[in-house]
Amino acid sequence: MNKTINIIGSGLSSLAASCYLAKEGNKVTVFEKNDQIGGRLRVLKKDGFQFDMGPSWYWMPDVFEKFYKDFGYTTSDFYKLDRLDPGYQVVFEEGECIQISARLEQICEVFEKEEKGSSVFLRKFIKRAEKNYDIAINDLVYNPGKSVFELVRLKTVVNVNQFFSSIAKDVRKSIKSKKLQQILEFPVLFLGAKASNTPSFYSFMNFADFGLGTWHPEGGMYEIVKAFMKIAEENGVVFKTSAGVERIIVENRTAVGLQVDGEIYPADIVLSGADYHHSEQLLDEKFRQYSQKYWASKTFAPSSLLFYVGFDKKVNNVFHHNLFFDTDFEKHAESIYDSPSWPKNPLFYANFPSVTDSNFAPEGKDGGFFLIPVAPGIDDDTKNYDYYFDLLIERLERIAKQDLKDSVLFREVFSIRDFEQTYNSYKGNAYGMANTLLQTAVLRPNLESKKVNNLFFTGQLTVPGPGLPPAIISGKVVSDLILAS
Repeated sequence: MNKTINIIGSGLSSLAASCYLAKEGNKVTVFEKNDQIGGRLRVLKKDGFQFDMGPSWYWMPDVFEKFYKDFGYTTSDFYKLDRLDPGYQVVFEEGECIQISARLEQICEVFEKEEKGSSVFLRKFIKRAEKNYDIAINDLVYNPGKSVFELVRLKTVVNVNQFFSSIAKDVRKSIKSKKLQQILEFPVLFLGAKASNTPSFYSFMNFADFGLGTWHPEGGMYEIVKAFMKIAEENGVVFKTSAGVERIIVENRTAVGLQVDGEIYPADIVLSGADYHHSEQLLDEKFRQYSQKYWASKTFAPSSLLFYVGFDKKVNNVFHHNLFFDTDFEKHAESIYDSPSWPKNPLFYANFPSVTDSNFAPEGKDGGFFLIPVAPGIDDDTKNYDYYFDLLIERLERIAKQDLKDSVLFREVFSIRDFEQTYNSYKGNAYGMANTLLQTAVLRPNLESKKVNNLFFTGQLTVPGPGLPPAIISGKVVSDLILAS
């Protein structure tokens, strides 16, 4: 029998789930508290400039393609996808820059130039990373995280040692160059934890980087949201924006609807793709699975201080993606994970999509999106903003070899308090819960409530974890659970 399903939040996991659930004939309504569909995958437009406000890296294109094929489409039906070459640039001390090519052979040449013999290790490392990617995609990530036995496969048993070593340990025992160490440890930052706390198995992210490459959807990342919305609406999904969910209604230990801005919306199934901690606050305390102590004990991915900046000139010597590792990597990581505080001299990421895509800035101008990772939950003092903005502009000027501070037309800021207020994000985290060993698979928050019937969850705090491809997978997995219930 077809069911009425109410979904809280419109992030990518919610959108994916809505498509699968509606395809099977269910009546699906998505409630989004903000005025724009897409969750963190939002877009900012100002004075002819366009900025991807959240995710800006398009990795693992095969996961997107698999989703589209489930509905009779291909990626190219929605947007043109270009592989970036170089995929990104890494900036080190003294202004030295290393570009990561779209071809592994060229990357090996760069490694060998930096450290003799390192390319031999790199080839072996990426070969193993590719095998891990195959295991992850084909054997693990589409499981619902209900039992530890989901991890028990012949392939995983053979590679069980990789769950008890770390990316950092594997890299550093063979690579001595700090620059190359940082390049190889960078991809797992998408998983929300230090490389020293991320199991070796997650090297599949390195294959996603060096093997599958870095891509860009023409028109920007919001084209993904448009594609998912098109599929959803074709299958009958209804979207309600500026619709703040106030309460999950429970009767006889069963979810029976939502209270939204004072109005009741009955449902047979409730699915929340909103922040998991926030979602449980919509329940009476006796129906919550996880205590405040539980959430406080978990390792969360960083928050971010973000600047969206319009420049009245083209910025020299930058690429689409730029990683500024020109300061102490370990000290910055300590300020995030070990002693939460504002970093003194942080690393940062600079995104200049107008280098690739003319949609992002008026002719002769550039738009830059800057991200400084910071600890979640620290005091978000607005007095810090000017200090950090001046610091990153100064470091950008060294690479660009031009004055830029006087060329700033505007800047928009998004920080910890904005993550809390805009996304109801726990401690203002930007990427959810980190994928450490003790927060993997069955050890992550459940997709299905154990206390309330017909209540489900999806998104970056559930399986398989943070990132856009995992969000799509999470939506698929929870929809399978719902359809089987």
